[in-house]
Order: sequence, then C-alpha cells, then structure tokens
Amino acid sequence: MSMFPAPPDPRRPVDICVGIQWGDEGKGRVVDLLARDYGIIARFGGGDNAGHSIEVGDTKLALHIVPSGVLVEGTKLLIGAGTVVSLRGLADELDTLAKLGVDVSRIVVSSRAHIVFPYHAALDKLLEKQRGGGAIGTTGRGIGPAYVDRVGRLGITFGDLAKPEGLASKIRQALIAREPLFAGADDVPREEDVVAEALAYAERIIPHVVDDVAFLHDAFARGERVLAEGAQGTMLDVTYGTYPFVTSSSTVAGGACTGLGIGPTTVGRVIGVAKAYCTRVGGGPFPSELLDERGERLRAQGREFGVTTGRPRRCGWYDAVAARYAAQLNGLDTIVITKLDVLSGFERVGIVTGYRRGDGTPCGIEGMTDPDLRVEVEEHPGWAENIRGVRRIADLPASARALLDRLAAVTGVPVAAASVGPERSALAV
Repeated sequence: MSMFPAPPDPRRPVDICVGIQWGDEGKGRVVDLLARDYGIIARFGGGDNAGHSIEVGDTKLALHIVPSGVLVEGTKLLIGAGTVVSLRGLADELDTLAKLGVDVSRIVVSSRAHIVFPYHAALDKLLEKQRGGGAIGTTGRGIGPAYVDRVGRLGITFGDLAKPEGLASKIRQALIAREPLFAGADDVPREEDVVAEALAYAERIIPHVVDDVAFLHDAFARGERVLAEGAQGTMLDVTYGTYPFVTSSSTVAGGACTGLGIGPTTVGRVIGVAKAYCTRVGGGPFPSELLDERGERLRAQGREFGVTTGRPRRCGWYDAVAARYAAQLNGLDTIVITKLDVLSGFERVGIVTGYRRGDGTPCGIEGMTDPDLRVEVEEHPGWAENIRGVRRIADLPASARALLDRLAAVTGVPVAAASVGPERSALAV
C-alpha cells in the first residue's frame, strides 16, 4: 500500500523529507522506504555528523554521508552542494558499500560541496574543549569549522580536487589563517600530511564529482523525480533552531533549494519525520526531557544511542509546541511517526502541549530557553500489545490509534504512516 496515494504533480518533481525534532527521527529508514519511487535521492546539507540507520533483513547499515536510498537498486545518489564532506569518510563509506555489493558508481558528489579536512576536526575538538561547561556537544568531526571556512572564503571544494597545485596552495592558505587559533595546541595536522592525504584520495573521489545543478536539471528534463533528504532535525537548524545549540547548516525544507541548486517551484510534497516521543543529543534546551525512570526506559527500549557518536540520547515525551513550529517552518504536507513500538508497555504516554514561563504566563517556542520553563503534559492511555507485526494503522490497538490521531491534531499535519519496528517493512499505513 502506498504511503501517498495521490499522484505527484509532474511539474513539481522534487519532494523533501526532513526531521521535525532534534535529529535522529528515523529519516533514513523513511527515505529508504520511499526511494523506489524516485530516480535520485539527493542530500542537501550537513556532514558526517549525521547518521542514518537502515535495517533490511539481516543487513544493518549506518550511513553518515551517502544518502539513505543506497540499497534500492538503480536509484542514483547525490551529495549536494550544501554539504561538507570528509574525503576519508566518503572513501570509507564507498568501500563499505562496495563490499556489500552496492554499485557505487551511482553515488556522486557536487563539485561545489566543501571538503572537511583533518585540521577542521582538530579545531572542532579544540574549540569544544575551550568552551568548557558551555560546550555545544558537537561530534568533533570538523563540520562547524568547515562551514566557517565556506562562509569565510577559505573553503576548498570537491571541484578543487582536479587541480593539484591549486589544491595544495589553498590548503596552505587555510592553515596559515588558522595558526593563531592553534597556538599552543598539540597534534596540529601538518601541511604536507594534509596535502598528501588529499591528493591520495583525489584519484579515488574525482570520478564521482559532478556539476550538481546540471545533474539535477538534466534529470528533470528526462522526467525523473527527486527526493531531497535532510540531515539532523528542524530544531537544530543554524537559524531557526535552539541557537547556539544547533548544527552549522540549514536543516529545514528551504535548505533543499539552496543546498541543491533548485527553485522553489520544483518542490511538491514536504514530508516530516518525527518519533512518537522526542530525543536530543548534547547540550541545549529540551523542554519535554524526562529525568526519571520513564526517560531511562525510553532510552533502553528505543536503543537511543547516537549512530555517529554512540552517546546516549536525552529522552522525553513528544513536544507538540516544537512540532507545530517545525510544521510551519517546513510547510509540511504530512508526517511519518517513527518508533511507535517503543511506547508499547507504557501505562500512560505523554504529549507536551504547552509551555509556561516561570511566572506562569503561557508562551510559545520563544520561551524554550527560559531556565524556569514549565511544560503542560497531556497524558493518554498506553497499550500492552506487541505491535511490530502490524501493517495497517486500522489494525493497531485502539490506544495506539488514538495517540496517532492526537499527534496529528496537536501538530496540525496528517499522519501518513507509523513505523512499528526497525526493519524496513515494519510500517503501518
């Protein structure tokens, strides 16, 4: 049964899939499921600080760079210009996929995407250490510093890999500009080592580099459809998230246009992905967080540990205030609820429906950073049944169906489907 029974508009060949919480919503498995309906899956932002887990039968795959539809044969995968990508990370992922029998010639990267170098990672870790108690909770992979270089005109693109002399010169200039930041630091990457590594990887990577604008618009001319895949989640967007505890890129649907070189008139549907509860990794506001045995239980039953870092995730109830905000920002047409099965066995399930400041006055998303913020929680009956074998929403326990109906109502967006287990086929529509 199709998740989207209405036929797509052929004049709008791009659909967008984004997370509407703090990342880790399960976008990867949703994109993987939808991929068979698209000619191209295109990732529009972020770096290898993102992680997508996919389970198909006995195959369990954790991706950090390559778009999530890679296990669907024939689909082309584009890493767009809005991303920043480690050469080593990309090469390692290509090798891993090739060993699984994947045709990696289908994977291409924009010549405009920026490269994450070892000195970016070293600087990332150094800056987090200097922040002390105010640390943001970055992955330490150099994503933020690479985006800073891009805006500061010190960045180096995948297109530069084809020009060895110019590449070496740009690396030298970038390291010279960073000397004051690395003063007194240990293990600063040496220029000659960075250049040698880049040139070694260039031979492997150059065959995968394309002009992404031409690549996509030629596909449109052939009548192909594109699914644009976001990284992280809406509440981590560099502009609209819980700043400064955010990622370094645009994670909302609008970022697909700037990150892929497409116009807004090409966009059809915008699909949001949210867990039936909420999680967050690292520091920053998280109003619905449960600091009790319920939070521990969500973490254990949901296997809530970061794909990229392995860090335990903070867990809490579904935050409808944040979800409504995300629905507005992204212009959502529908949402897919993931990990509904994790709530099986809870006697009561909560939804955060409102915020109040310390003085008792109601507030919206702007009050999230209030240290005395209180949340209004709406409780619903849980269910005891194991729902992993259910494939139709109509066959779910009455309490589970009622919860999905309420999530749709408080978010203001219809629910198209709900995942009831980690495997690709474990979806109720």
